[in-house]
Amino acid sequence: MYEVMRYWDDDHPEWAAAGHAFAAAWRKQPKWVVSRAWKSVGPNATLVEDDLVGLIRELKAGREGEIEVAGPDLAQSLTELGLIDEYRICLHPIVKGHCKPYFAGARPPLRLVTHDRIVEDVIRLTCVPA
Repeated sequence: MYEVMRYWDDDHPEWAAAGHAFAAAWRKQPKWVVSRAWKSVGPNATLVEDDLVGLIRELKAGREGEIEVAGPDLAQSLTELGLIDEYRICLHPIVKGHCKPYFAGARPPLRLVTHDRIVEDVIRLTCVPA
């Protein structure tokens, strides 16, 4: 996921104002990239190669607000370690084939706590571990 999002690290002249605003917000956010393949990461990013459990516990204890996780493999690891407090699943009315599944392994037992409409055709489900 980080490889995809690095697009926002560089300005692109074809962007409209919204693209520049998103890029500025992306660059401002601290990022932790969990990877054994990457050797370096871009601005405002920290490469995490080991002690994932210690890092996540440190982030949860020392930071205000939310910590977002991207990528089903990382999410699966954190699920197995009991380190995810809440899942937000957005449903978009599109059909795709052969995509990477939302859960990398077996779906963890979840309890729906709320749902809301984000835009006209997107619904977000908020679940917690059951």
